[in-house]
Amino acid sequence: MSAGLGQGWMDRAVFLAGLRRWSRAARTADRMDLSTLREARSRARRLRTHLDRLIHVAEERLALPPIGNQAFPRPVDADWAWRPELWCGPLPVPGLSSVPTQSKLGGEVALFHDCAHSELTLRQIRNTREADLAAYGLRLDVFRFDGSYLSLAIDLPEEAALGLRRQHLVRIDAIVEMEKPLEIFARLNIKHGPNTEQIVRELSLNTEEIHVEFDLAYTKLNEKRVEKIWLDLIFEGPEMNQVVLRDVTFSRRKRAAL
Repeated sequence: MSAGLGQGWMDRAVFLAGLRRWSRAARTADRMDLSTLREARSRARRLRTHLDRLIHVAEERLALPPIGNQAFPRPVDADWAWRPELWCGPLPVPGLSSVPTQSKLGGEVALFHDCAHSELTLRQIRNTREADLAAYGLRLDVFRFDGSYLSLAIDLPEEAALGLRRQHLVRIDAIVEMEKPLEIFARLNIKHGPNTEQIVRELSLNTEEIHVEFDLAYTKLNEKRVEKIWLDLIFEGPEMNQVVLRDVTFSRRKRAAL
């Protein structure tokens, strides 16, 4: 939507005419009589107020990662890649407090715990750093924690299961920030028929940008019966901590033939 800034030839002609008029006024300001100069200054100040506001908002918005962005580095031989909706665009409900177990934020992310009294909050936040590719991030705040487990489950779409083979490597990339160190484990779950394969990897949190790969060759996956895939991020000792997941992406590729 143009919001009053037309793109037609007449709008461009009006803009250029106004630009020439103000350029001429600036060039001749030192020769104007004082009454004309006073009126020109008043008009220029009124115009500058709106221009400064437009420039400020434009620079802020254009500096942010674009909403809906699915661009991110991925293996060149990947046959599937995906960023969940929470990290792409605004959710209808951006946050939850005193989060009960199994609560969902959006259609793909849910929080699980066994706390008697939940002092947990989940909130979608807007990424603003120049380095961020994801438009949004997820912030998890944990205050008093009286439970024995805390995990964040991310459901993968049906496309992730289509054509899945034991020759595949499934990769997760994430950007993680935290107030103080804690252990995070990633568990990939693949339901096939009555069985569920589970592969657990500990995330190396020496840097913000981390990745982990799950090799399906070591599973007993029934390739013909894959129904559902989801990832659990398991937080150990989360009390009095804040964890921000700036980005989470998934991809898969086939292992090179031996």
